[in-house]
Amino acid sequence: MEIQQLHQLFLTSNGICTDNRVVKENEIFFALRGENFNGNTFAKKALENGALQVIIDDKNVTSELDSTHYILVDDVLKTLQELARYHRNYLNIPIIGLTGSNGKTTTKELIYAVISQSYKTIATIGNLNNHIGVPLTLLRMTEETEIGIVEMGANHQKEIEFLCTIAQPNLGYITNFGKAHLEGFGGVEGVIKGKSELYTYLKQNNQTVITNLDDSKQNELTINSKRFTFGQNNNPADVLVTLKNIQPFLEIEYDYLNIKSNLIGIYNFNNIASAICIGTYFKVPKKLIKKGIESYVPSNNRSQLIQIKTNKIILDAYNANPSSMEAVLHNLSKQNSSHNYLILGDMFELGDEAWKEHLFIINLVKSLQFKDALFVGGNFYKHKSNFKEFKFFKEYKDLEEYINLNLPEKRTILVKGSRGMALERILKIL
Repeated sequence: MEIQQLHQLFLTSNGICTDNRVVKENEIFFALRGENFNGNTFAKKALENGALQVIIDDKNVTSELDSTHYILVDDVLKTLQELARYHRNYLNIPIIGLTGSNGKTTTKELIYAVISQSYKTIATIGNLNNHIGVPLTLLRMTEETEIGIVEMGANHQKEIEFLCTIAQPNLGYITNFGKAHLEGFGGVEGVIKGKSELYTYLKQNNQTVITNLDDSKQNELTINSKRFTFGQNNNPADVLVTLKNIQPFLEIEYDYLNIKSNLIGIYNFNNIASAICIGTYFKVPKKLIKKGIESYVPSNNRSQLIQIKTNKIILDAYNANPSSMEAVLHNLSKQNSSHNYLILGDMFELGDEAWKEHLFIINLVKSLQFKDALFVGGNFYKHKSNFKEFKFFKEYKDLEEYINLNLPEKRTILVKGSRGMALERILKIL
């Protein structure tokens, strides 16, 4: 079947599903393969659950399927990606592409909160930002959609380049370049090169870059691109934004309007400012930009401020890398240090840099004069003998036992670590 024919079938369906357990009536089931599963083996079940058609790439399962309800292709994943690319061109709407080392998802949610005030908008759900998530995001868009926001994640070179060929963004923003996925990218310079594939695509296709002029690296890399800019103070920026207050939440001034966010940490300033900038680019009225920013409340373990008994918890446990860890520690150090209490978990995907980067964070905690710090995970634990003033736990269960016996009171507690550490578990004890 040609991709045009598959697209016509898609338009008559209720959408795409890749999980037979949740397939809905009249959806098309794509039988994707993974390291530990073969979606083809669930094709029959998907049809029984109401799927309109199943897309498969394994001839061995055809004998158990009605020939009118399956489409055999060479590669299900490639077919999904090709369908998404075709659908994106069919809709021909503005697509905002977003990537970066830190703050992608928060920034995406803020942009959505602003843009959706004036436009029918579809954005990436959660962090479905890879070679499967990006196609699924595009295929959620309909003829009613006016603007799409596509988050793009990567941990190797050429991934952003590939995702751009599917999403074909008209506008792009990179939040920052940080020490994330160093193992896959091959160091910080590799991160810059990999993430900048978005800039390259936009420039080659005469599309617009959103640039933070306060970031010298971003300015340098986009100086010869068509761009729309933001910055603080007297920057020659298209959109001027000013940080007014950081306690307890960020307040920003934009075009003589005071915007009070629900976000903590100065590291979220650029996330908010970029959303204001993109809203301005799309001519969202400034009062609606303010409404959008002020309506956004963080969730999913990202920069959440939670009061539990006598403690104020800063839950930022969705993920971590050296750059985001450094930013949040510097921010917290500006507050009353005698009340601060740290629970920090290992940072993953650092490769050969893991030893050095975990040592750097411990030394930073020491130099910022935090008195109460608990480190959990094998990478932090390797440095235990050199820092007698802090507590180290190799396993999460050891941390849990300690907290149970030594519950902190009247503290500001930062909980941060990589996703694999799942440090949000500690909330049930706190």
